[in-house]
Amino acid sequence: MSARDPAEAPDPASRLGPHAAPHPAVGGAPWPGPLPAGEAAVAALDLAAVRETAALLAPHVARTPAIPWRGRDLEARLAPGTRVGLKLELHQHSGTFKARGAFHVMLRQPAEALAGGVTAISAGNHALAVAHAARELGLHAKVVMLASANPYRVARCRELGAELVLVDDAARGFALVEELQRDEGRFFVHPFDGLLTSLGTATLGLEMTEQLAELDAVVVPVGGGGLASGVAAAVKLAAPGCRVYGVEPSGAPTLTRALAAGEPVTLDGLATVADSLGAPFTGPTSFALCRAHLDDVVLLEEEAFAGAQRLLFEALGLAVEPACAAATAALLGPLRERCAGQHIGLVLCGSNIDLETYRGQVSASDGGASGA
Repeated sequence: MSARDPAEAPDPASRLGPHAAPHPAVGGAPWPGPLPAGEAAVAALDLAAVRETAALLAPHVARTPAIPWRGRDLEARLAPGTRVGLKLELHQHSGTFKARGAFHVMLRQPAEALAGGVTAISAGNHALAVAHAARELGLHAKVVMLASANPYRVARCRELGAELVLVDDAARGFALVEELQRDEGRFFVHPFDGLLTSLGTATLGLEMTEQLAELDAVVVPVGGGGLASGVAAAVKLAAPGCRVYGVEPSGAPTLTRALAAGEPVTLDGLATVADSLGAPFTGPTSFALCRAHLDDVVLLEEEAFAGAQRLLFEALGLAVEPACAAATAALLGPLRERCAGQHIGLVLCGSNIDLETYRGQVSASDGGASGA
């Protein structure tokens, strides 16, 4: 599908969301000066900037709960003395951490940059976050989604008022997003790369250090690196002695390969049940921040996800998508001995999954989390 001819593009006034005008916050807090990128973003993402971002986001995102996780089912699988705290980001607006970055990116733009509406490309969770943020801010969202996206996420995105365009592959999707920027004047909200996105997710990391006392380590899922870059930076700034481990699927080791290469890379042929963690490339800013602040990145075999999903349901009543179970699976598997006897914070990054898909994934488990 091609973008609308510029002559046929609607007047920007018709691109408003359900409100008569954009939210008063739109255009009220533009970033001062050029936005640092790549290595320059490492110095720019300091604790003062994270706290300022948290204040800006407070009216728009939830301060999600963090709770201790205790119980026989968990303790039987952990090394003795290990304590666990959970950051329940699956209770965030739009269902995932993505709302933090989407809101922050939009709130930092001058009003004229958003006059033509916004666009994004996503297999699901980022699309939902952009649709939600645009709706709340009185903007119109035209989102490009892969035709292979979960039908549940597609339907949810439409319910939030976004106009959807489905494409067969990511390359065509990114090309279409460029057309929408050029021909319709839409602002592109990147799915994971950029200082504003990482500052948005850094607020999650800061909350963890405030809610879960004296953490020895934090475990965070890695897709494109937007979540891990912000969380790792904030944790290291607020609690320098705390380690931060990233977790990737073995079938989508994009950051692992990039760190080994010393630069961002693009991978072909990704294959993982954790589709939310299947980013085919790393961006310069998320890569630089992850390299600066992550202590290590571990890989999960595919069978580990279903076991962790099952445990989260049986122990806590949480029906989550594979990406949301990644940190749990890592602690029960490759990080079990490394984190023995310590206080570990796990990021449950979000969950947008339908019942049938969830049933099919959990049925792959033999009833116990892999790696115990």
